[in-house]
Amino acid sequence: MAASDKTAVTPAPFIVHEYVRWGDVDPAGIIRYDAYLRFFEYGEGEFFRALGIPYGELISRFKVGIPRRVMHADFVSPALLDERLEIRVYISHVGTTSMKMHFDIYNMDGVAREIGYMVFVCVDPGTSKKRPWPPDLITLLQPFCLTASA
Repeated sequence: MAASDKTAVTPAPFIVHEYVRWGDVDPAGIIRYDAYLRFFEYGEGEFFRALGIPYGELISRFKVGIPRRVMHADFVSPALLDERLEIRVYISHVGTTSMKMHFDIYNMDGVAREIGYMVFVCVDPGTSKKRPWPPDLITLLQPFCLTASA
C-alpha cells in the first residue's frame, strides 16, 4: 500500500452514553458526587472493551495491572435522575509508567456536568512494581490521545 493510500487517524475522544440511575441520586433526584466514580468506571471499561481489551486481557495479554493513583473531578453542574449523559474518554498524557485518562461528562444538550480524570500506574501484576507500558498497548491507545483543551 502506498503512503498516500493510508487513512490518517484523527485523535478523538471515545464516547459512551449512560443514564443517571436511582442509586446515583439523593432524595431530591440530584446526582450524588460519589456517583460520578461509577461513570468513570463505566467509561473506562467500555473504552478498553471497544479496543478489544477486556480487563482480564490487560493482565493475560499485556502482563500489566493499572491501579489508580489519582482521581480528580470538577463538578460543573448537577445531573438529574434519568438524565442521559455522554461520557467522553480520552488520554492526555502517557509517561513511561503512568497515564492520565479523562472522563468529561455532558448532558445531551452539551452542558458540562463533570470534568475529571484519573492517573493510572502501569505495574507488573505479580509484583505490583512499576513497569513501562507495553508498546503494543500504547499503539492501541494512540487514536484516543488528545490534549485536554482539544
